[in-house]
Amino acid sequence: MDEDQLNSRFFTKIFYGSIGVAASLFLFIVFYTTLRLDSSIESLIENTIQTPLYFWPYVFFTFATAILFGINTALIFYRWRNFGIRVPNFKKESASTALSSLFGIASSACPSCGSTLLSLVGLGGGLAIFPFAGLELKALSFGLIGFATFLSFRNLRCAPPASSSLQEKDTPWFFFTLLLTIALFFLSWDMLKTDPVMARIPGNAAISQETKPILEEMLAKVLPEDGFHTRIVFGESILNLVEQGVIDPAKFNSLYEGSGGLPEEFKDIWTEPQDRPIVLTRENAGVYVNLLWPIGLSNLMSTNTQSPVNSKSLFNFASTGGWILGKEDNGGAYFNKFQIVPLNGSQEALITKVAQNTYRPCCNNSTFFQDCNHGSALLGLFQLGAAQGLSEKELYREALAFNSFWFPQQYLETAVYFKKLKHTDWKNVEPAVVMSREFSSASGWMKNVHEELSKIPNLLPQVQGGSGCGV
Repeated sequence: MDEDQLNSRFFTKIFYGSIGVAASLFLFIVFYTTLRLDSSIESLIENTIQTPLYFWPYVFFTFATAILFGINTALIFYRWRNFGIRVPNFKKESASTALSSLFGIASSACPSCGSTLLSLVGLGGGLAIFPFAGLELKALSFGLIGFATFLSFRNLRCAPPASSSLQEKDTPWFFFTLLLTIALFFLSWDMLKTDPVMARIPGNAAISQETKPILEEMLAKVLPEDGFHTRIVFGESILNLVEQGVIDPAKFNSLYEGSGGLPEEFKDIWTEPQDRPIVLTRENAGVYVNLLWPIGLSNLMSTNTQSPVNSKSLFNFASTGGWILGKEDNGGAYFNKFQIVPLNGSQEALITKVAQNTYRPCCNNSTFFQDCNHGSALLGLFQLGAAQGLSEKELYREALAFNSFWFPQQYLETAVYFKKLKHTDWKNVEPAVVMSREFSSASGWMKNVHEELSKIPNLLPQVQGGSGCGV
């Protein structure tokens, strides 16, 4: 074999390899863009890492599907260029590849965060409506692309034609595929580097001396050391939850055994009415998620009949299926069932209005769509607050404080955003504005806050704390 032939074979491999890599990168970009409609890699990790039998298969199926998609695309191009479409199983392979892509795209979401694409076809509950939270769609996507790749390799047993190597006339296509691959690589990186998960990488959390004072100032305002002092009390709501079986004290207590038990401030939570106003701190914020969650989930409110949670998928949401600290195995059995916090018509109207206009950065759904623990907890907070006479403005203030302690990284960034880019101090920002879809939904916060701040190097460290969408 002469040198020209060797060079031709080498460039042929580079050509088809570039097609495969470009295809894999393209599908990865589509997967990630779909995920970013409602969530982020950071949210996906936070909400699923505690369930390794879900998290690791999800990761494997995602990357394996993208890799096989690239391989199969290169094989399809090779066969189309040398044999045309008149070969066995060509249409079957193409259909299998297309279906694999569709299922892969549909399942590219956080199971606790909803899915814009699935909601467009009437599946408002997102991946939560599926028995395995969409993992079966990932597996199906992987199986279909694996089948298509198997068919492609099997049909390549035929001897390749003499013209299989690149010719001089193919030079423009060779450079086009190389440039396309490079462009897709940089596009992938440009998208990925703005994901909050990048702050987890050692070295990325470094901050400059210039911005350190601003961060310390904002941290003290967003998460004050002495906590946030509310006007809201639990009253008899916790006792009512225990009486109805919504909370099983033994199960609840066992959740904290590994950390020394419930904090001292909750020692009589199961036996006495709670008339002390809640003081929310970095240390107890997670406990309050779990105490407010069953209130929002189970409290009777007429407008809950219009909630997207009230559907055939009721038992599959993170807020319902994830509540395992009651007598029943699934919290869906308690949805909108008991008068834990009595409400009148005007109070319900106020709660519903505020709930429909407040969001949380773990998903794109409003508080009224309580599809995860934070949604249920915030709704429970509104119910307690409205029943105790808080105004609309005060409810927004309470919501912002609780969200800030539950999602410290997001709201620290939001405070810095208003300080540095809008020249507005945190205390002067309207809570209703911050809690809107523009700044508190997953996609809104990502676009309007995080991506803007990511343009400023070494600005934000990773804040410890917060909680995922489960117990």
